[in-house]
Amino acid sequence: MTDHTFSDTALRDFLADGYTLIGSDHAPEYHQDMCERLDRLIEREGNPGNNVLPCVPQIQQVFEAPKVASALTRILGPGYIMHPHRHCHHRPPGSKPQGWHKDDYVYDQNVRHHRGRWVMAFYYPQAVTADMGPTSIVPRQQHHDTMAGSEADPTLEMAITGTAGTVAIVNFDIWHRACANVSPHNRYMLKFQFLRMDEPAASPAPTSSPDAVEWGATDHTARHQWNWLHGNSNDDSDGPGSLDSGHSHGADDDMAMAIATLRSDSDPARLQATYALARMGARVVPTLVDALRDEAEEQAEAKTAKCPANPAGGNPADLATAHALAALGPPAIDALVNLTGDDHWAVRATAVDVLGTIGKPARVAVDAIRHSLQDDNLWVRRNAAEALGTLNDVSGTDDLTKVLADEDWRVRLNAVGTLARIGPQAAPSTAAVSSLLDDENRYVQANALQALRRFDTSEATDALMSHLMSARWCAVTSKDNPY
Repeated sequence: MTDHTFSDTALRDFLADGYTLIGSDHAPEYHQDMCERLDRLIEREGNPGNNVLPCVPQIQQVFEAPKVASALTRILGPGYIMHPHRHCHHRPPGSKPQGWHKDDYVYDQNVRHHRGRWVMAFYYPQAVTADMGPTSIVPRQQHHDTMAGSEADPTLEMAITGTAGTVAIVNFDIWHRACANVSPHNRYMLKFQFLRMDEPAASPAPTSSPDAVEWGATDHTARHQWNWLHGNSNDDSDGPGSLDSGHSHGADDDMAMAIATLRSDSDPARLQATYALARMGARVVPTLVDALRDEAEEQAEAKTAKCPANPAGGNPADLATAHALAALGPPAIDALVNLTGDDHWAVRATAVDVLGTIGKPARVAVDAIRHSLQDDNLWVRRNAAEALGTLNDVSGTDDLTKVLADEDWRVRLNAVGTLARIGPQAAPSTAAVSSLLDDENRYVQANALQALRRFDTSEATDALMSHLMSARWCAVTSKDNPY
């Protein structure tokens, strides 16, 4: 019997490197058929965008195959879902190289949290060689805000090549680009997105002894993610990552040095400082909170600007101090609750986001986050709606139902997405959720469909099926075969 388990070593490497490559579970004829179907589709209809899956529904089999499903389950948990955004990246001969970028969260401006709740999957239906315009990534720099490291050392770039059927699962925040296609062949890469719906269980067992998983000296973020995935929200105090300048310092000096390093232009130094502070424990909270106030007020507008790291614009809560407080976890909760009432909107928006990132241990803050749904500021409301999803506390259902009518689609998107996370206990919101099936934003509609599916009641299922029966896409119909 074939073992399709995504091993501890594979998970460790994914967390540290930002990618994993998975070979095909299908016969070569299957992938050849996918290429032929895509050729016909592109030639006759053009690129279908999000509709590539209903146009070629056989693609679903790629992600249901045991090896791919095992990896996605280990990374995202057993309740993960496929996001409605997907794209066929068609690179015909002569295609020029792309610029380096990170994908945005489908126009929503999420914080790029270190606890990865989203991934992307790149599927190659044909063999891809280096001259065919492969997708290229920069391993181990998924949490870097800039490309400074790889620009200084171009050898860090890695082109993803492989046989037909290769699937690359990558950290959602990985730097990537398409290379030039100087071959005479078409290159297809089908990009799909997946996201976690449930927070990690209290103590899911690793597949082997934790002691067998070795960490490098710079694997601070990956080690933190591993601990979170296995039910331990606190990093080991003796783990790698303490600041080391070659000199001995007192505790206060170490803390001051780490706080200052959070402002560094060096991505590696900033990440090291983030997890060094987290390991210092509760004593750093007051100083870190003061630093967060300063950073939030200074960076509020700049963080929302468009750039290669955030093509649709970023979130004002995506701050170095916020990542440090999120990594610190429960000792920071009381201080963060106090910050939800701060005079500055960016401080409030950051506080509710960090509480959400901490997850279930922050359920004691649910009342403060519910109150934040009524804030005058968009970013506070948006981040509060998302945060309640990771807390997964049913007490916020009525408040979330009310903001399904918010004027901003990002609030509606995250509110209905959170109701989907809550699941059957949020079923009393079925009527309000059903009204979003006609929302002006396609992703709000999609989250409403997902919520109705997860409510799993007869009323929700009737609303879901009624909508889908009229909205269904016929994969056989085309311009050449209209009926």
